[in-house]
Amino acid sequence: MNPMSVLKLKPLVEAFRTNHPKVPAFFSAAASSVNVGSVVEVKVTTAEGKEIISNIKVTEQDVELFNELRGLMTEQ
Repeated sequence: MNPMSVLKLKPLVEAFRTNHPKVPAFFSAAASSVNVGSVVEVKVTTAEGKEIISNIKVTEQDVELFNELRGLMTEQ
């Protein structure tokens, strides 16, 4: 991954946090509850009303990834 690309993300992430303050709080609360065997589901409802839904059953590798991402996000 290009380090300059990561640097470009920082202001975008900060703007997202400002525009949607409940989302980081939700992920923080949910992160402590997600463990191996949990099911994470994402649902998108388009402006036209179409629903797109997907889910994953969390594996040990997923938990490792989530922990690494959480560490990266708290370093900012």
